[in-house]
Amino acid sequence: MNPDEAKLVALHILQENLPSSVSVDENALTKASFDGLKVAFTPSAVITPKEVTQIGKVLELANEFKIPVTTKGAGSSLTGGATPLRGGWVLDLSNLSSIDVDADNMLVRCGPGAVIADIQQKVAEYGLFYPPDPSSKDFCTIGGNIACNAGGLRCVKYGVTRDYVLSLSGFLPTGEYVQWGRETRKFATGYNIRDLWIGSEGTLGVVSEAVLRLIGKPDSRKTFLAAFETDRKALRAPIELSRLGIRPSILEFLDQWTVNSVQSFTGKEVFPGISPHPVLLVELDGDPDLIEKESVLLENWLKETAICSKTAGSVDEAEELWEVRRKGSPAMKKMANTKLNEDVVVPLGKQINLVECVNNLREEFNLKIGVFGHCGDGNLHVNFMYDSDDSGETSRAVEALKLLMSKVNELGGAISGEHG
Repeated sequence: MNPDEAKLVALHILQENLPSSVSVDENALTKASFDGLKVAFTPSAVITPKEVTQIGKVLELANEFKIPVTTKGAGSSLTGGATPLRGGWVLDLSNLSSIDVDADNMLVRCGPGAVIADIQQKVAEYGLFYPPDPSSKDFCTIGGNIACNAGGLRCVKYGVTRDYVLSLSGFLPTGEYVQWGRETRKFATGYNIRDLWIGSEGTLGVVSEAVLRLIGKPDSRKTFLAAFETDRKALRAPIELSRLGIRPSILEFLDQWTVNSVQSFTGKEVFPGISPHPVLLVELDGDPDLIEKESVLLENWLKETAICSKTAGSVDEAEELWEVRRKGSPAMKKMANTKLNEDVVVPLGKQINLVECVNNLREEFNLKIGVFGHCGDGNLHVNFMYDSDDSGETSRAVEALKLLMSKVNELGGAISGEHG
């Protein structure tokens, strides 16, 4: 049987065994052909399991007939992780979205298709908290978060996805069911395959259930926004705040170029009467007494180091301060039709070297490049904006990107901190 015949036989068997879960409709295939990277490869079928056991049956059949399988949830991956590069079948797990909270043991059992925001909302009803919060949390799924060990804004204080996974259930590429870890706070039996699966981007198996550790929900929050004379002064924050005993739950940086882009996009000045400067968005959370103590320390530090700052006195005011961070990406999309979105990570003390490198690349290659992100843990997003129909600008963007990655490596960093 040649490969083409094998594909047809496998698809026929699949449709017989799972008739209501298999689609070869052109619209379904097109929708499943790409993710957030927006580079399309058309699959031959889309399978949407209604029960966990169906995952194993699909993988067993695919293994027998050598059919490539790409697992997908919301398709929000920015690196092509949910793109069916080799065609084959797309295994869409978005319907397996159960959320079962065990408040006594402070954990939650989730299907791979459970949306992060839904998990957070559900556990909050019990006074509990699941901290990892990627910016796509309103639609990205826990399966995808586990696949790339997703982070988010709160990593600086609370850590990443891996820090909250107690156990994983799933299937090997052969269709064999496995469980890694247990619903316990400690587990020291055998190899730690659980952590190996987290961040493996679907190459080792398919997650069918995750048990996540929860913590108590913070009582309150306080938000600050500050502008600085230079990138260097702003990027000293992670080190200097730590020395002062301040543990922000969020510590975000935007370079001057990004701030200027946001102001042009919104038509509003971040700090009225002051030209664009690098800014930090800082959020404290926890016990009100602790926040009050840390707020005094933070405000004193800002008086000494920042040009100016704002403190939110209410939820609405906090949302206003957040606008500059949330508008960073949309503002850049208005500048060109294509974006190379890199999420590099470097040691805290080397972030200024990275930003200076970007400033040089912007000037040398005449490119639109913005930098913003999680300076509290050294994970900065570098966005190259260019017009794909301009071959010269495209070539310059690709060349500049290579130099950026070389610099990241030179600084002792990694080319991805959370996207994979």
